Amino acid sequence: MTDSQMAARSADGASPGESSPRSSRRMRNRVLVSSFIGSVIEWYDFYLFGIASAAVFNKLFFPGFSSTAGTLASFATLAAGFIARPVGGIIWGHFGDRAGRKRMLVLSILLMGLSTVVVGLLPGYATIGIAAPVILVVLRLVQGVSAGGEWGGAVLMSMEHAPKRRGLSSSVAQMGLYGGILLANGVFALTSALTGDSFLAWGWRIPFLISAALVVIGLWIRLGVEESPVFKEAREKAARATAGTPKLPVIEVLRRPKNLLLSVFLVLGAFAASAVYGTWIVSYGITAGFPRADILNAVLVSAAIGLVFQPVFAYLSDLWGRRVVVGAGAVLQAISIPVMFALMAGGGVGEMYLGISLAAFTHAIVYSPLGAWLGELFPTTQRYTGASLGYQIAGTIGGGFTPLICASLLASGGGGTAGISLFMGATCLLTVIAVFFARETSRTAL
Repeated sequence: MTDSQMAARSADGASPGESSPRSSRRMRNRVLVSSFIGSVIEWYDFYLFGIASAAVFNKLFFPGFSSTAGTLASFATLAAGFIARPVGGIIWGHFGDRAGRKRMLVLSILLMGLSTVVVGLLPGYATIGIAAPVILVVLRLVQGVSAGGEWGGAVLMSMEHAPKRRGLSSSVAQMGLYGGILLANGVFALTSALTGDSFLAWGWRIPFLISAALVVIGLWIRLGVEESPVFKEAREKAARATAGTPKLPVIEVLRRPKNLLLSVFLVLGAFAASAVYGTWIVSYGITAGFPRADILNAVLVSAAIGLVFQPVFAYLSDLWGRRVVVGAGAVLQAISIPVMFALMAGGGVGEMYLGISLAAFTHAIVYSPLGAWLGELFPTTQRYTGASLGYQIAGTIGGGFTPLICASLLASGGGGTAGISLFMGATCLLTVIAVFFARETSRTAL
């Protein structure tokens, strides 16, 4: 293929005269709705656990600990779910690349919802003793395994059904992050206000039990989605080329690890930032003297900001390229975290809202193109495994351990946030380095 032909490729990856598999407009719309709702449920369940870890679990499941130790133990339980996510990425990715995206998406949403509902029914330490935190950790691990395959499948279904603008299409699934944060914080704040003093006794369970209704809706929509046409075509070609014995996707991904490593570092800064302003900040804000309702509402507003700007920057990545948007976003994200702390140090509720919202805005810039970019780095028969594994490893490091690291740095620093700002700067720097080495893929074929 000549340079002029390469330059003529459209955003959907089809060059002049080259046909690409497509689905009907109606089916593409259903896929987008399915991806968004499934992703919302995933992040609703995941961030609900994070909020409860900061505000509830340290008191109900680790009551014998000091306040600081109980918070650390609670965040360690939160991290367990992120540790399990790469395992889920391998399992779901393997079968998603071999058997299809749709089947694994149905199973992931079912397991995630069931484990969340059981958390809402779990007795506390005062009722069943040490079994309570043990079961809580097991349920968090189940959440992690199931969530490990949800993101990859939802993003890939969106972009593989799209005839053009893969960044914008995949951002629908990415928007589920903000939708999940928005829904989790909104339900949690509303429940906290309605149940008052009874919140710690039983009110906190309501948001977890609501997940059952969300799963039913998600399953109904997802079962009506067709398999990715790009995947079906690639599977047929692979079957002919390998005489019916396809290679293991994870082995192929690990055999050439460059794109996997780049995927991890591309997402690392964004995951760490979302864990700071979307999860850990609740614990920090309460300790700093902000009312629980105000800090939850601030996170709610920040999630709405991210939800609005996510498709904007994803679309810009289709026009300008993934590298420009992600690189600029990572730099701004590193700056926004210390600015957020400086604003909150003033003690004003308005400054607290502004600081968290700023962090969410810069996060939307860096996070928005990543779904498409990670998927584009891998061939179709390895895409589910490669994109999921890279994303989930970054989630384990950046998302799972960041609240624990922040709590530890705050305790060792005498309440100062300089160490946390330096830590965030380091994660964003790794993202910038990955942007430098990763190839531009916005106009290359899937």
